[in-house]
Amino acid sequence: MADHAKLSPSGAYRWMNCPRSVELSCGLPDEAGECAAQGTEAHALAEFKVRKAMGMAMPDPRGGMQFLDAEMEEATDSWALMAMEFLAEAKAASPGAFCYPEVRLNLSRWLPEGFGTADAVIGADGLLTVADFKYGSGVPVEAEGNPQLRIYALGAMDALDWLYDFDRVRMVIFQPRRGGFRSCEMSTADLLLWGDLELRPAAEAAYKGEGGFKPGDWCRFCKAKTLCRARAEENLKLARYDFAPPAELEDHEIEAILPMLDNLESWAGDVKAYALKRALEGHAWSGFKLVEGRSNRRYSDEKAVADAVIGAGFDPYEKSILGITDMQKMLGRKKFDELLGGLLVKPQGKPTLVPDTDKRPAFSNAQSDFSQEV
Repeated sequence: MADHAKLSPSGAYRWMNCPRSVELSCGLPDEAGECAAQGTEAHALAEFKVRKAMGMAMPDPRGGMQFLDAEMEEATDSWALMAMEFLAEAKAASPGAFCYPEVRLNLSRWLPEGFGTADAVIGADGLLTVADFKYGSGVPVEAEGNPQLRIYALGAMDALDWLYDFDRVRMVIFQPRRGGFRSCEMSTADLLLWGDLELRPAAEAAYKGEGGFKPGDWCRFCKAKTLCRARAEENLKLARYDFAPPAELEDHEIEAILPMLDNLESWAGDVKAYALKRALEGHAWSGFKLVEGRSNRRYSDEKAVADAVIGAGFDPYEKSILGITDMQKMLGRKKFDELLGGLLVKPQGKPTLVPDTDKRPAFSNAQSDFSQEV
């Protein structure tokens, strides 16, 4: 079996919305960067710690890790602790409960030739728990309505229903560097209904290359995002406004433009990055050339600089308190909370305009409150 399924559960949000993205991305290289390599190492360490807590043998992966630091140690400790707490809870209700770390699941009942690996599955009579470890610190991932988690839950139900009698599924996102723990529950009946009525038809269309292209925020994870004509045409719709000054636009025009701006900025950045990559490979773009960018002066040898300045009777160093993230790394989360928990404040954030589907409460300030009272 191949290492990567054509329809990956992690890409379900994309291919369920834009089925043709699978066909367009086929054969394009994965450009996984440092963040992906860091995530791979964090997952290996997380699996090791869960298995160790359960008394299961596994080689310690730390020796060959490039990105290991205190933050990763703490995050994977928390993951293992969470898994063991779920297992203890399950055992209290069902003595035959068991935790399956990094379990490979057959998903072909819903995805053609589909398979995937769930980070942790806890099976027990009544409740199935499926947890996904997200080490990334970029985009916060929600558990509610998450198609990847639902697909893993379907696969876990399919694999374990001969051992346990499930009626509910708990789906968990553990993202320690971006918001921590998020979870949701649904009945197994509702999950199976979603799998049969929504997931399977979408997967079959995507696998066969049927359906249409549909640009959206899921494009940011698509390998074909810079080549997709549908995405380009969607973003170029703004051209019909002829870049008129905002004050000259009607309210309904502003409301039509606002949802497009984030995707436009993302698309423009993707196109520029792709054009630069091709130019560095030797492609000549008409009307453009490669030049050396601006750079700032820097010391060639900081120790030599410090020695020279100290020798001249000056102090070359400046002192400043560590930032919150670095301080937390130095102290550890528990010690940090103990020493500094009462010394932290969180100022009110700067107002920002977002779609009304955003879960944050609407902003209110003194001026708007006053105008409402009047």
